[in-house]
Amino acid sequence: MSSSRTGKLDRIAARFSAKPTTSALSFAIEQPATGFTWSFNNAQPYFFASITKLYTSAVIMQLNHERALTLDSRVADLLGKDLLRGLNTHGGHDHGHVITVRELLAHTSGIPDYFEQKRPDGHSMLADLLRADIAWTFDDAMETARSQPSRFAPSTPGKAHYSDTNYQLLGRIIEAATSGGYEQAIRRRIIEPLELRDTWLLTPATRGRYDEVAQLLNGRAPLRIPNAIASVGPDGGLVSTAADGLRFLRAFIGGELFPATYLDQMTSTWNRIFSPVEYGVGIMRFALPRRYSPLAPAPPLIGHSGASGSVLFHAPDHDLYISGTVNQFRHRSLPYRLMLRLINQLR
Repeated sequence: MSSSRTGKLDRIAARFSAKPTTSALSFAIEQPATGFTWSFNNAQPYFFASITKLYTSAVIMQLNHERALTLDSRVADLLGKDLLRGLNTHGGHDHGHVITVRELLAHTSGIPDYFEQKRPDGHSMLADLLRADIAWTFDDAMETARSQPSRFAPSTPGKAHYSDTNYQLLGRIIEAATSGGYEQAIRRRIIEPLELRDTWLLTPATRGRYDEVAQLLNGRAPLRIPNAIASVGPDGGLVSTAADGLRFLRAFIGGELFPATYLDQMTSTWNRIFSPVEYGVGIMRFALPRRYSPLAPAPPLIGHSGASGSVLFHAPDHDLYISGTVNQFRHRSLPYRLMLRLINQLR
């Protein structure tokens, strides 16, 4: 890889970093096949937001391998029928008791999204926290989801609905199966084995560390929401760096965390959740249609993104791993635009 190409990456990152809608931009790229690496402020800790879901799904896959559960285990058998009651009421029937672990991972459970979906009062948890920082509990999230309409019965063919509630439930399954908290499971099963020294979970107990993390923006305005981020846990509470993110994703893809054969199952079927993003079983795919980039077609990317402006993806066709953030909450296309600009320099 020529130094001129590295210089182009630096200039692209610098231009995006100078935008008034970007805060503490941080990115890193690796291409193991060629030994190429590049980074821009890659040691800055930032909020991973929904990239946390990849870590949650990794632990579930470990538990599947250990036979503590299967992907087809009914969640009601693991957590109790009472908890699942009313979480998916569709067509006049309560489907909560038949929802499986696989359906939670794949967002095919039909369970409403407690976070971004509107409640009967016309507002959402997201809208609430943008007005004023708020905290909530697991039980609050479940109560909110029960108040919302379910869009389909579990595993309706071709249907998927991105729901943070699914990953709240997966976090509770991890707690039940490991006889410890979610934070402990992530630390012992992922952070410590991979030596991710700059990765940790923001919780009510660690909320005092909020200012160690890069500042978020909502548009051009600073966004300070320690209570909210300390509440999301398994669906979005991790703090990490671009460098640690790459290390984790290589392990996730490469079979260090669970058998590599599981990845084939996780990526064999994709359902559209919002264009151009699709979801497999515990993993996201960004597949930009050719018409949006006819001259330089974007390669399909697997991994995850977060509402904080964070991305963590692997391009299998080019053996590329990319990790980073623009720390922007409102303009959600911004990190994707930067990511594709960077990738285009490396193909």
